[in-house]
Amino acid sequence: MEKSQSHRIHIPVYPLLLFLVHFSTLLHLISSDYVVPDKFFINCGSNEGVNDNGRNFIGDANSGSFSTPKSSKTVKPTNQLGNTSALYQTARTIQEESSYGFEFDNVKTTYLVRLHFFAFASQPNLSTAVFDVSASGFLLLHNFTAENSTNLPSIKEFFLTTQTKKLRINFTPKESSFAFVNAIEVFPAPPLNFSLDRAHKVGDHYKIPSSSSLQTVYRINVGGDEIASGSDTIWRNWKTDDVYLQTKNTAMNSQFYSNKPYYQLPDSMYAAPDLVYQTSKEMNPSASRGSKITWSFDVNKTAGHFVRVHFCDIISVSLNVLVFKLYINGNFSVEINSMDYVTQLAAPFTIDFVVHSSDSGVMNIGIGLSNSSSEPNAFLNGLEILEIMDGTAPVPIEHEPSKISIPTIVGSALGGLALVLVLMMGFFVCYKRRKPKTVENSSWGHVPTYGGGSSHSRVTELTINGSPVPNLILGLKISFAELQLATKNFNSKLVVGRGGFGQVYKGTLLNGTKVAVKRSAPGSGQGFSEFQTEIMVLSKIRHRHLVSLIGYCDESSEMILVYEFMEKGTLRDHLHDPKLPRLTWKQRLEICIGAASGLNYLHKGSSGGIIHRDVKSTNILLDENHVAKVADFGLSKSSPLEDTHVSTNVKGTLGYLDPEYFRSQQLTEKSDVYSFGVVLLEVLSARPAIDTQLPREQMNLADWAMKCKKKGVIEEILDPSIKYNINLNSLRKFSETAEKCLQEDGSSRPAMSDVIWDLEYALQLQQTSGLREPQEDSTTTASAFVLPDARRLPSIGSNYERDDTIAMSADFSSLTAGEVFSQLKMDDAR
Repeated sequence: MEKSQSHRIHIPVYPLLLFLVHFSTLLHLISSDYVVPDKFFINCGSNEGVNDNGRNFIGDANSGSFSTPKSSKTVKPTNQLGNTSALYQTARTIQEESSYGFEFDNVKTTYLVRLHFFAFASQPNLSTAVFDVSASGFLLLHNFTAENSTNLPSIKEFFLTTQTKKLRINFTPKESSFAFVNAIEVFPAPPLNFSLDRAHKVGDHYKIPSSSSLQTVYRINVGGDEIASGSDTIWRNWKTDDVYLQTKNTAMNSQFYSNKPYYQLPDSMYAAPDLVYQTSKEMNPSASRGSKITWSFDVNKTAGHFVRVHFCDIISVSLNVLVFKLYINGNFSVEINSMDYVTQLAAPFTIDFVVHSSDSGVMNIGIGLSNSSSEPNAFLNGLEILEIMDGTAPVPIEHEPSKISIPTIVGSALGGLALVLVLMMGFFVCYKRRKPKTVENSSWGHVPTYGGGSSHSRVTELTINGSPVPNLILGLKISFAELQLATKNFNSKLVVGRGGFGQVYKGTLLNGTKVAVKRSAPGSGQGFSEFQTEIMVLSKIRHRHLVSLIGYCDESSEMILVYEFMEKGTLRDHLHDPKLPRLTWKQRLEICIGAASGLNYLHKGSSGGIIHRDVKSTNILLDENHVAKVADFGLSKSSPLEDTHVSTNVKGTLGYLDPEYFRSQQLTEKSDVYSFGVVLLEVLSARPAIDTQLPREQMNLADWAMKCKKKGVIEEILDPSIKYNINLNSLRKFSETAEKCLQEDGSSRPAMSDVIWDLEYALQLQQTSGLREPQEDSTTTASAFVLPDARRLPSIGSNYERDDTIAMSADFSSLTAGEVFSQLKMDDAR
C-alpha cells in the first residue's frame, strides 16, 4: 500500500505566455504546423472506397499505396447488416503471419494507429479468430478475439513512436486459428505530447519502460454527451462519464453559457474538441464539505497507465478564487488552481500523470474541496487513460521483390554447383583425417565478465579448446523480445521457481510451446560460465530422462535459459510440500530409476562423459506423468576418458556433497553416485538432506540414518505416508542400494548402471510380492540397512540456509571436516 501523498504542482507563468494569450492570430499560426492527414485509411477486404466521417478509406484489394498481407481472403457477411457502416461490411482474413506495410516521409514519428474489428456473421466465423497484432516491434494485441455481446465494432487505438519511415502492422494467427481486420487507420499523431518522463508520478513501484507504446483505454467527456468521431479533429470517440460516476449525489453537470467562445491555447487545439471544454462536472451545492466526486475505471492491474486530466474553468466568476483537490486512487492528491497554468478564465489546460495500477485492477479519479479555497467547488472537464504497453514483438524479416535476369540465374546456378562440389571434396578430406572427438577436461575456457551491457551475442564468441562453438548452438537462440512476450514481460505471477541462478517463469512461445524460462538475476551465485556450461552440455545431449534445452538468450546483460516445461515441478516439492499429493512407493521407485538412467547417460552415453556435480532433489523434475528428468547442468564437468578424476574447485550443495570430493577436490563420476545416494534417502524419508529446524543430531539426513541403524530403529526415517505400503524385500534392496552409494571410498561405490539394476529389482520385488502388514516388527529390515561408519560432512548450525551450494578454492585436503566447515564462505553459497 502506497503512503498517502499530497502535492501542489505549480507552473510559473512566463512573460512570453502573457504576451501570447492576447494574440489569437499568432496562436493559430503556431498551431497550424500540423496538417490533418488524408492517408492512410484502409477498408480491408474490399476493392471499394468508403467515406466515414470525413475520412476516405481506400479498399485494400487494389491499392498500390501500401502492401497487403499474403495468404489472405476477402470475407463478407452472410446476413444483411442494416444500418451498419459500409466500413464494417467487409473484412480481410489472414491465415498465416503477414502484414500491412506503410511508408512515411519522416524517420522519427509518433503514429496514431486504429484497428477496427467487427465480427459479423460469416464463414469462417470471425468471432472464433485468435491472433496477435504487432507494429514495428511493439506488441499491440495478444491472443485477441473480437467476440462481444454488444454487436458494435471494437476499435483499438494506439500511439507509438518509431525510428524508421516504414511502419508494418503484423497479424499473427494462433496455431490453428486465423486473424482478421475490417479497417485500419495509420497517420502521424498531432503534437499531443504524451511524455511519460515529464508526467507526474503516482506510486513508487512503477518503472517507466525505455521503449513503450500507449493504448487508449478510456476517453471521457465529463459532464457532457458522447462525442462521436466526426466531431473530433482526429476522429476520436469521447464517452459520457455517467456510467463511471460512483458519487452521483455529489455531482452536477455545468455548461459554458457565454456567447464568447472559450479561450484556446496552442497546446489545446488537438488536445480535445471544443465540446469537452464547454461542459464539466462540478460539486453539487447540497454536498457536504468533505464530499468528493469519484469516477472508477477497470484497468489492467499489471500495467502502468498514462492519465491526462482536462480542465477549463467555466464555472468561476473571477480568477484565483477556486482551488480544489484532484485525487488518484485515494492515496495521492494534488491541489489545482487554474492560475498556475493559464492567465484567464475559460482557458483549457491539461495535467499528466503516470499511475502505477493497484492490485485491485480499479483506478479511482476524484475531485474534492480544498481548505485553502475561498470558493467551495471543484470541477473536471475531461479524462483520458492510456495503458503503457512495454511488450515487444519480433520484427518479421521484410522480403522485397527484386528483378533477376536470366544470365544472373544461370550464373548463380553454375556457381552454386561448383560450390557444392568443393564442399563435398572438403568434407571427404576432413572425414578421412578426422580424429576421435575429445571434450575439455577442466574448464570451458576464458569467459567475459557478466553484465557487459553489449547487445552483441556473447555465446557465439566462446570456444572449446580454441574451436568455435558448434552452429547447433546458434540455432537455439531466442530473442529477448519473444521471451518477454512468452512470459508477459516476466510477470511475477508466472514465477514457478527460484534458485541461485535467478527466477524461473512459466511461458508460452509464439508456436504454442510451453516452456520454463530461467532468467539470471544480476549478482546471482552462478555467473556466465555456468550459463555457458549449461548451453554447451544440453546442446549435445538428448535423453528421455534429461531435461531438454529449447533455447537461450544472451542479449545485452541478459542470461536466459529456456527449457521444456515440466508440469509437476521438482521431486523435492512432491516429497516436502504438504499441499501436494503424496507419492506412492511405486512412483518413487520409478522416479529414482528415471533419474538414475539420466545420470548414467551423462556418465557413459554422452561423448567423453559428463559429471553433473549438483545432483539433488530440486534438480530432478517431473513431467505431467511423473516421469523424472535431471536438470540444471550449470556446474557440470566433462569427465576424463580414462577412469580418473578431475581436479577442480569444490562445488555442490550441502547435504549432498561427496565427502571424498570435498576433502580432495578431485571429482569423479562416483561423486554423483554419492549425491544420488542422499536423494534415495530423501525419497525414503521425505526429509531434506539438511534440515536446520531439527535437533542438531538429526540435521544431516545421512548422519541421522546411520545413527538409526546403530540403534536398530531404521524405520524411524521412513515417510509415514508409505510406511505400511512398502514390501519388505523391496525396502531391503532399496536400502542396500543407498548404502552402496554412500560408501566413504568412491571406488567402492557402484556405477550408475548398477544402481539402475538394483532399483529395477526393488521395483519388481514391490510389484510381485505381498505388502507388509502394519503389525510386522519394524526392526526386521534393520540389518539390511548398513551405513558405513565413515566421517561425513558435519551437521551445520541453524544459522545456515538450507540447500545452499558451496564453492571453494582453498586446499582442504589436510583438514578435518569440522575444520573445513569453520572456513566455509557462505557468501559464495547459492
